[in-house]
Amino acid sequence: MDTFVIVVFLLTYLGMAFGSVRGLKLDRTGIAVLAVVALLVSGKVSVKAMGSSVDIPTLLLLFALMIISAQFQLAGAYARLAARVATASGSPKRLLALVIVAAGGLSAVLANDVVCFAMTPIIAEGIRRRGLDPRPFLLGLVGAANAGSAATLIGNPQNILIGQVGGLDFWNFLAACAVPAAASLVIVYATLCLIWREQLDAVPAPAAAQDLPDLNQWQALKGIGALAVLALVFTAPLPREVGAMAIAGLLLTSRSMSSREMIGLVDWHLLMLFACLFVVTGAFADTDLARHWMEALAERGLFPETLGVMVPLALAASNSIGNVPAVMLILAVWHTPDPGALTGLALLSTLAGNFLLVGSMANIIVAERAAAAGARLSFADFARSGIPMTLATMTVAVLWLRIGGWMGW
Repeated sequence: MDTFVIVVFLLTYLGMAFGSVRGLKLDRTGIAVLAVVALLVSGKVSVKAMGSSVDIPTLLLLFALMIISAQFQLAGAYARLAARVATASGSPKRLLALVIVAAGGLSAVLANDVVCFAMTPIIAEGIRRRGLDPRPFLLGLVGAANAGSAATLIGNPQNILIGQVGGLDFWNFLAACAVPAAASLVIVYATLCLIWREQLDAVPAPAAAQDLPDLNQWQALKGIGALAVLALVFTAPLPREVGAMAIAGLLLTSRSMSSREMIGLVDWHLLMLFACLFVVTGAFADTDLARHWMEALAERGLFPETLGVMVPLALAASNSIGNVPAVMLILAVWHTPDPGALTGLALLSTLAGNFLLVGSMANIIVAERAAAAGARLSFADFARSGIPMTLATMTVAVLWLRIGGWMGW
């Protein structure tokens, strides 16, 4: 019987929706690990089957990108950029524009979660020292990080997964998503200027004279070089995960940066979450229920191959269980997606992550890191800005995908 597998699957994704278990200090990764343990102990999944369920190329590519990002973090590039933005001269609206451009640009070529993790405390503290409310700037940081990451196949975890599973071409994806991603950055800025106009009309205090965080220019240049080589790898016949791992290996062979430090900056929790969800969704995909479910969806035309199905699905799924688990679940039962539909899934699920605080891991990272820095960003604060900016950005994305012929209604 598949009953046990189905129950574990449902409980796992219920845990993804709530993010924790009352009375226990379990987060999403811990819940996913316990689900895999239950499947192994019950004998419903063997160790061999578990290994075959995990998409190793996706994990290798994600790991390699995290090493490249660690190169910039240890070089002090994130800290220096965030400090320069927070201490720049001009009006609050100009500061907000700088935050959005910096976060959006970095997230297009580096994982948005890492960008948010590194920049949040510096932006929060720097803006507060200027006598300004940090909330619109933090919302600009995460809104831009999500929107900017939608532009490329390496901007966020769900795009990496979709690109690997679908074998999508890096440059074709960029051609499809760069315009709506750039337009979304403008929408994020305009939305925040409208909703937080009182806070953004305040007069900032002059930036206090202080030493900027150290920047190792040579190591930062090495990181830029690694990104340039990575772009070439995506045009070569070499598997992208192999090329990315080769680049990561070269960065680890440094005389000044400890490999222990670089590997320590890898988001192992996210990698573990990916691996465990691969196992859980793989086990569910092998059940009779999943097969019947897939047949029923196909008969009713409810696979997300059209914008009419994709948009509400992306919006609902991303803001209930999170956009990464949502994409993994969709791909587990959707066996024949075409490149246009996969491109739409990546773009729309990423933009949908701006709707509510629980929509993406980047949102949660910013809220938690800001709270630790003394700046509270509530669920209501996020929804107040996130809902209108998401509806506007998704509208632009839908029109672009339809006009460009990537997806039909």
